[in-house]
Amino acid sequence: MLAISRMKALISATTFSTYSVPHISKTTPLALSSLASKSFSFNPPTLFQNPNLLLPNPNLFVPKTCISSVQNRCMQMETASRQRSGEIHVIVGPMFAGKTTTLLRKVQSERGDGRNVAIIKSSKDTRYGLDSIVTHDGVKMPCWALTHLSAFKQKLSPDAYDQLDVIGIDEAQFFDDLYDFCSEAADHDGKKVIVAGLDGDYLRRSFGSVLDIIPLADSVTKLTSRCELCGNRAFFTLRKTEEMQTELIGGAEVYMPVCRQHYVGGQVAIEAARVVLESQVQCGSYA
Repeated sequence: MLAISRMKALISATTFSTYSVPHISKTTPLALSSLASKSFSFNPPTLFQNPNLLLPNPNLFVPKTCISSVQNRCMQMETASRQRSGEIHVIVGPMFAGKTTTLLRKVQSERGDGRNVAIIKSSKDTRYGLDSIVTHDGVKMPCWALTHLSAFKQKLSPDAYDQLDVIGIDEAQFFDDLYDFCSEAADHDGKKVIVAGLDGDYLRRSFGSVLDIIPLADSVTKLTSRCELCGNRAFFTLRKTEEMQTELIGGAEVYMPVCRQHYVGGQVAIEAARVVLESQVQCGSYA
């Protein structure tokens, strides 16, 4: 019996020395001292029965699966961050402000730096042909004419799309899916997207989705033209014809850039002329 009691005492002393909290000296910081003063209960066999548990110290259990999950998530976020490195640059202004010229200059500069570029325009604009973008000054560059931007990736082929660095979009006000396309291309595909279009129609109201992508943009450039009536800076587009639909594609025969004073005066004159014409038509129908 005495031998058995001594063996039990020896086993108890060994277990305590293996799993007990180390002695805290007087120089131990208060936080550690208070931590050491707390009692910890754990079952040593559980540790060895579960190989997925790591023991950086006897009192802290961290599942290995949690560490792997956090590491994988961090790597995924870092990879996604590198992929989402695109840009969106928006060029707006009235008719004849040089929006297309600015777009082509930026795209050509990117191509000169060795980047792969492509330009898209609306298939609604057939003034200079469907396969080219042409400025009012006659500068020309081949392009893709599309009805919807969402068709671009398939038209170009997914592999060719992946190789693209820069996408230019002209006459952007005609694309209903402009916001979704720019968001996807820049945020997820890492493309630099350069957008040119009218910010307002002939009534100075928002035109298409151009203003909707301003919150997505890295930069916004507002261009001006020269008022045809006084030579001052022109911020607005005046329609010279009587058509009232929002989308009316035309050039100098239909539109002219004007300053604020002549826009207001011009609208008044156009409205007065319209009233006169309508009254003449009604008088003719009664005759």
